[in-house]
Amino acid sequence: MPGRKDSFLEVNHSAKAREYVDWKFNQLKTITRSAPKQRKSNGIRIAYRFFTRQHSELSELHKLFYFEKLKIVPDIALDPIALAVWFMDDGSRCGASDVYLNTQQFVRADQERLISYLGKMGICAKMNKDKKYYRLRIIKSSLDRFFKIISPYIIPSMRYKLGE
Repeated sequence: MPGRKDSFLEVNHSAKAREYVDWKFNQLKTITRSAPKQRKSNGIRIAYRFFTRQHSELSELHKLFYFEKLKIVPDIALDPIALAVWFMDDGSRCGASDVYLNTQQFVRADQERLISYLGKMGICAKMNKDKKYYRLRIIKSSLDRFFKIISPYIIPSMRYKLGE
């Protein structure tokens, strides 16, 4: 954060995720200056994004989730809304029974911490090797519970991730 007093957040997704960006904007609009805008990215990709203003609470969150520029998993409690947003951002479904949370950027200890957090919600997950990195896979016997917890918070345009 050199040159800034506080942190800000950029929400940036593909233009296909416009409804999701708009939903995030509505959750955060009290700390934004302007509505989401479409822009060209990487020559081909069309992105849809917005920025928040700098805010002291975002600085506190940044301190929790980053250590020496590395993303980490702090000691926090997951709730159903946070889990739903995590799934909408970083979740994927392959076939009828494979659900992944893409956690490849986290070290093993942080992924184990995430597995523990999910376990506290009654969801069993394991690390699954994806090429050379690991991600989390929700085990088949926990899928019904996982979907029951997050389903009320998944916005319509993201319900395809539930298999609907």
